[in-house]
Amino acid sequence: MERPELPLPQLHAFVVLAEELHFGHAASRLGIAQPPLSQQIRRLEDKVGYALFSREPGRICLTPAGRQLLPAARHALTGLAEGLAAAREVGSGRVGRLRIGFAASLALTVLPGLLRTFRERFPAVDLDIQEMTTTPQLAALRERTIDIGLLREPPAHDTELGFETVLTEPFVAVLSSSHPLAAQRAVRVEQLADSPFVLLPRAVGPPLYDQITNLCIAAGFTPQVTQHAVEWQTVCALVETGLGVSLAPESIRRIRLKGVAFRRIEPNAARTRVAVAWRKNDSNPLVPHLLATLDQDPPDRH
Repeated sequence: MERPELPLPQLHAFVVLAEELHFGHAASRLGIAQPPLSQQIRRLEDKVGYALFSREPGRICLTPAGRQLLPAARHALTGLAEGLAAAREVGSGRVGRLRIGFAASLALTVLPGLLRTFRERFPAVDLDIQEMTTTPQLAALRERTIDIGLLREPPAHDTELGFETVLTEPFVAVLSSSHPLAAQRAVRVEQLADSPFVLLPRAVGPPLYDQITNLCIAAGFTPQVTQHAVEWQTVCALVETGLGVSLAPESIRRIRLKGVAFRRIEPNAARTRVAVAWRKNDSNPLVPHLLATLDQDPPDRH
């Protein structure tokens, strides 16, 4: 298909004149004098190769060629105007698509309030929410398959990614209701030494896994992990069956399972960190908008 070379001012002048059918009125709408308008129309007719208007004393009207061109000219101008408006909306971050990865346990804490506030401020943005653990989130950010991550225990240093802490929380012991320690209001970590453990695999979040095992090592024992589960809800379900105990972030208390007891641990100084993560060189304007949402309406960080 031959690429048309029709300057937009000529198309605009043609459409206005076709609507007014009067050079004086059309020139006034366009904010130009009549001679420049006549020149624009002649140049356009030269491009087309045929007259677009028939000029008779006291009146003008569209020729068959002009009537044929008018819908396409209007469509082109409208399409361009809509395209420019859409580009400005996307460029400003008022519309577009934001892909967010989140650790499942954060659906109990940070995620609902963050999404609610963001949607109130940017209702036209399409949110793509994907549940994934920390290690897959970090990979997805680097591979550009998500734009924002909400994860636990981010790496201390990273040249590609930025991190901001949004929440810290202590750990709790997760016990079967029938476990002898469930009768206590608080549990010393060393009291868990003789119980098998149920934990997330280290591969899905090495820093958090190491933080939990280091709590045990500081209490004088290495935990005997006999079961793994990828999600905390599954960990709690396995604990309920009596397969072991666990140490988990305090927000896991919100998983309501009748046969599971959550108990404060002693000492209780250790805290797990929840962070938002993003690519430092990301050009998506929605990313800083989401980060600003966190700054303007931060969750309870303690």
